[in-house]
Amino acid sequence: MQLKQLELAGGGTLTVYLRDCCERMPNVLDRPLVLVVPGGGYTHVSAREGDPVALQFAAAGYHTAVLDYAICEKVKDYMPLRQLAEAIGLVRQHAAQWHILPEKIAVCGFSAGGHLSLSGAVLDIPGEAAQPRPNAVILGYPVVTAGQYAHRGSFVQLAGSADPAAQQVFGLEDKITPQTPPVFVWTTMEDATVPVENTLMLVNALHRAGVPCEAHLFEKGVHGTSISTAEVDQPSRHRHHWVELAVEWLGDTFAFSVC
Repeated sequence: MQLKQLELAGGGTLTVYLRDCCERMPNVLDRPLVLVVPGGGYTHVSAREGDPVALQFAAAGYHTAVLDYAICEKVKDYMPLRQLAEAIGLVRQHAAQWHILPEKIAVCGFSAGGHLSLSGAVLDIPGEAAQPRPNAVILGYPVVTAGQYAHRGSFVQLAGSADPAAQQVFGLEDKITPQTPPVFVWTTMEDATVPVENTLMLVNALHRAGVPCEAHLFEKGVHGTSISTAEVDQPSRHRHHWVELAVEWLGDTFAFSVC
């Protein structure tokens, strides 16, 4: 495996994990890439939702990457979204060199990182004529709505204001269109930080728009359980199955498998 680190505008970093490709393995010479976007309420970038997640998808045969994006006062002017778009663009720019399938790029985001991942698929960056979009979206307990069930802190950070109208610009359940890429989403019923209604509203919007979607609601689990192993301090053999389910779903969506 090769490890590359690229600097992004605004102080962000893209860490890329490239699986070894050689002509002795012609069936997987070129692979899709999963870009992992950790959460943290736009105040920090959660380590437990970065490298541990990327290695799960690498083990399943994917190239992977982790985005370290702008937080706190640096989120103004859509900077995290600009960095995500830059990251996707860089991956596609190096696709031939790095043996990446450029039209098979998935983002995998958690909590506020889930909000950023979905934003990359449905929000327009002001002043940008065109921006790179992902081809599939995987979400864990995502922040979606700026309304009644909002994770309010995320939207205060994004809008830089307590004004509901300013925050609503970043709400996502009303931004879903038929052009939204396929979505896999999971959460827990016990999540008291980002209520399950965020996921339910998203699934409803995706279904109405005719967007391919798979959703899983686990009964048990607090917010931020990541891959639900001892490594991330939230072990659950049952809830960990979301990783296998997401890998299978993405394999079907991208028509890719190393098996």
